[in-house]
Amino acid sequence: MNFTIMVDPLASLSQATVFVSGDDSAAKTVVTGLLGDLGWPESSVLDLGGVHTALATEHAAPLFFATAGALGTAKFAISISR
Repeated sequence: MNFTIMVDPLASLSQATVFVSGDDSAAKTVVTGLLGDLGWPESSVLDLGGVHTALATEHAAPLFFATAGALGTAKFAISISR
């Protein structure tokens, strides 16, 4: 996601999802709290699991750049609908 969305997630988007990965549950609790401080609702934070899942979010970069090119802006985010 673009940094403007990261630090103010719902200012211009109605929905966005942020992903968390890691093996240290205490660290993930801290990170989730920091995300909450930035305005991320708990329902928008998706814990993918252990640190091995972090690679999946790194592989999202090509999708981000292709989408930004198609939209002509980086002001968007991915949202998981359930």
